[in-house]
Amino acid sequence: MINMNESLHLAPKQTHSGTISLPGSKSISNRTLLLSALSNSTCRIKRLLDSDDTRRMREALSLLGVSMIEHAVDEITVQGCGGRFPADYAQLFLGNAGTAFRPLTAVLALMNGSYQLSGVARMHERPIGDLVDALRQVGANIKYLQNDGYPPLQIEAFQDNSQRTLSVRGDVSSQFLSALLMALPLTKQAYTINVEGELISKPYIDITLNLIKRFGITIENHNYRSFSLPENSVYTAPATFNVEGDASGASYFFAMGLLGNAPITVEGVDNRSIQGDIAFVEIMEQLGAKIEWGNCCVTISPPDSRKIPVFDIDANHIPDAAMTLAIVALAADGTSSIRNIASWRVKETDRIDAMTCELRKLGATVENGEDYIRITPPEQLNADIAIDTYDDHRMAMCFSLVSLLGVPVIINDPKCVNKTFPDYFSLFSSLTN
Repeated sequence: MINMNESLHLAPKQTHSGTISLPGSKSISNRTLLLSALSNSTCRIKRLLDSDDTRRMREALSLLGVSMIEHAVDEITVQGCGGRFPADYAQLFLGNAGTAFRPLTAVLALMNGSYQLSGVARMHERPIGDLVDALRQVGANIKYLQNDGYPPLQIEAFQDNSQRTLSVRGDVSSQFLSALLMALPLTKQAYTINVEGELISKPYIDITLNLIKRFGITIENHNYRSFSLPENSVYTAPATFNVEGDASGASYFFAMGLLGNAPITVEGVDNRSIQGDIAFVEIMEQLGAKIEWGNCCVTISPPDSRKIPVFDIDANHIPDAAMTLAIVALAADGTSSIRNIASWRVKETDRIDAMTCELRKLGATVENGEDYIRITPPEQLNADIAIDTYDDHRMAMCFSLVSLLGVPVIINDPKCVNKTFPDYFSLFSSLTN
């Protein structure tokens, strides 16, 4: 049992062969909860992620009048409300859950109630102005309660202005476009969404479109430049929905297979996954790992050579999993670069600055810019460094991998992993000695 106090000391670790089962994907879990709630039928969701972020979504849906029956912590039945929440007034606190805050903003902005949405201090620093601007184009009535462009928000009744074409920036967060794609079908009107600038994180849009289709609505994707939504759309949930394992969370165990001493098998994803972060496996293979795909699983084995080659990777399509590469860079044979990651700056923390600071503590030479980070490992990593995690689950999970590189490391606030992966350190411990 891992003692999850204010800090966690990890001695230098060796991995041993083993198998772990992933929790459900956060991205799929929260999208599926919302689409099920908006559908005209009942859906039993299995392998649902149980974490802080999904609890925020479930709490919000409950306050909005959605009926849910819990069969187990990872299995619930959601009774759809036919596209309109029973509650026409609610005050929703959504923590730091972007996958709950952004889509709920869009959905509630197209309804006829009065809703207030707020979160933790960091959520109030995460921009939402581009989504609000897009919604206002079609008649949404949204007010900023503190700073323009940022939560908290006050949403009042939607007033359709008959505008059927809208635009949204694509270069800040793909969650804005995902929110619009999920919400606009509720109007039953045909819309065209134009994307301004280069759309980042396209695989997350693919997840959204895939799930919307599984709930009965097909949206036309015109090369990620525009999207056409049909009229008279209605969400119809499948009777049962199985959530895939979390491919972003899998990246830490994939990296263990590369950096460790023995094969690691990860259950819950395979090469048919709808999640873009499964591409991280290909990067591990490029860096020398041996890959064996199975049915709903993949095994990652260490390379024959213990040297990891330097890399220069455009990580625009896998921004969350790409954080793991920053730790892999500490084992590389020279300077490595991770590019096209501007979205790191508007996540749970400014991940480029946070990663830079903590890597430098370990002795690495780090250069960063608006959308890149360049890492040169030291000859010897500094030992027993206390890593600050910035209330960011991915910082904690990433830096746990330092213990595989021959030095002890201290992870401050390890409980921040509860946001998406509460059992992470227990699973990590089960594969090491």
